[in-house]
Amino acid sequence: MRGKQFLDRLTKRFGDAITGSNLEALDPWIEIAPDSIAEVGRYLKTEPDLRFDMLCDLTVVDYFEPDPKKAAKVSWQPHLEVVYHLWSVPYRVSLVLKVILPRWKDDRPGSLPTVPTVSSVWRTADWHEREAYDLCGVEFAGHPNLRRILCPEDWVGHPLRKDYEMPLEYHGIRNR
Repeated sequence: MRGKQFLDRLTKRFGDAITGSNLEALDPWIEIAPDSIAEVGRYLKTEPDLRFDMLCDLTVVDYFEPDPKKAAKVSWQPHLEVVYHLWSVPYRVSLVLKVILPRWKDDRPGSLPTVPTVSSVWRTADWHEREAYDLCGVEFAGHPNLRRILCPEDWVGHPLRKDYEMPLEYHGIRNR
């Protein structure tokens, strides 16, 4: 089963929860509504003829252009994309899912967007989601232990956000 077949099957099963796709991309992907990602993931993992039993990677892409001149030329609105790379060990096939989120919940800067955790579907998501939370500022609702994994607990901000400003000092240690 490949791109179009996956898309058709997921659309038939989940309807409006499948919100987009690009099957012609170098790494074809299917877009899932944020509230449905765990349900879709569970289905992809447990269906006997699919068995996407491995979450290889979960990352966040920040679509934001901080330079006003360049921002005026982009065709997209600022947003975050949570990207899930799945692999079916028995069928040796990959699948990429995306969830589109606003950069800030309710358009309030500093208020992190939220998506349901998939850590109950794939255990490795526990660490991937903690890293995405820590570095990119996405909250994973229902995560069993959502806390920083790379930055200190008292670190302010999320370093992989394109508008992140590195502090001049941290606990008396000068950065520059």
